Amino acid sequence: MIQQLASIDSVEQVSEVPLLGASLAQLTKWVEQYGQPAYRGKQLHQWIYQKGARSLLDISVFPKQWRAELATFPIGRSQIHYQAKALDGTIKLLLKLTDGQIVETVGIPTEKRLTVCVSSQVGCPMACDFCATGKGGFKRNLERHEIVDQVLTVQEVFGQRVSNVVFMGMGEPLLNTENVLEAVRSLNEDIGIGQRLITISTVGIPGRIRKLAEHHLQSTLAVSLHASNQSLREQLIPSARQYPLDALLDECRDYVKITGRRVTFEYIVLAGVNDGMEQAIELAEHLRGFQSHVNLIPYNPISEADYQRPDQRRLQSFMDALKARHVAVSVRRSRGLEADAACGQLRASYANKV
Repeated sequence: MIQQLASIDSVEQVSEVPLLGASLAQLTKWVEQYGQPAYRGKQLHQWIYQKGARSLLDISVFPKQWRAELATFPIGRSQIHYQAKALDGTIKLLLKLTDGQIVETVGIPTEKRLTVCVSSQVGCPMACDFCATGKGGFKRNLERHEIVDQVLTVQEVFGQRVSNVVFMGMGEPLLNTENVLEAVRSLNEDIGIGQRLITISTVGIPGRIRKLAEHHLQSTLAVSLHASNQSLREQLIPSARQYPLDALLDECRDYVKITGRRVTFEYIVLAGVNDGMEQAIELAEHLRGFQSHVNLIPYNPISEADYQRPDQRRLQSFMDALKARHVAVSVRRSRGLEADAACGQLRASYANKV
């Protein structure tokens, strides 16, 4: 189970924390501390999570005088700074936070579901060589309300419920574990998104995958591998120098043992870099007997790097080689290419534009 959030023990304590991300029990305690009846907590919960209230002034069922007294109290919503829509319906948003920082989130619709790709940090410290976010540097971790807000904002823009959430936007989620876990709890319990429909992605931080396993989430763990050997992985992911590939895979095996859930390995396919037959065979050797699934992702080019998207024939050969060696594999269809949907692209282009 996800560890429960700390109790709200005083009005002064919660007054420093926006309400978004708080549970029904916490919101109930909060209204009671203002001398309001307990049922106001349920009303507050409904208005925040189902009706998308951006201000306590919006909550018309609250007494007018009390609303006026709480007019400046933050719920924790952001403002849309810029948005871009691709021909396939994907919408990428730049959200402006209260301190002026800009963060990206993406709504990806299909016929049966709406997926949100959320960010967990402003920027990213991992500095992956192929990633626009990594090129832009790191600012800070996102708070729980800033993560949950991304999902509510996408629901508003699309006018439909979000069904799936993937922590694959800006940032390294396992460097912000506490806020990510609190956000997962809220997405699950407050908004009603099943844990199995939430994916947490990581490049791999030593010891953090085992620690995540101890929470026994039903969510999917996706590990960004991107290379079949240590040398190439260090070239693509500088932080891999402190985390040998064998050690990362050992920790992933422990995760499977502890949780009983398979690991997804994300593999961005870069033309002429990691898409050869030698790499496919090498990757298959690493994953022999592993309860896992490989997600091949054709590269989405960015102006800040020279890597190119692989051609379909080479991509198919790579996938066939894995299948022939009994590795579960699929190709993720690219979405939002016209909307600068590669992580960090839109922020780099439009963060400073009004």
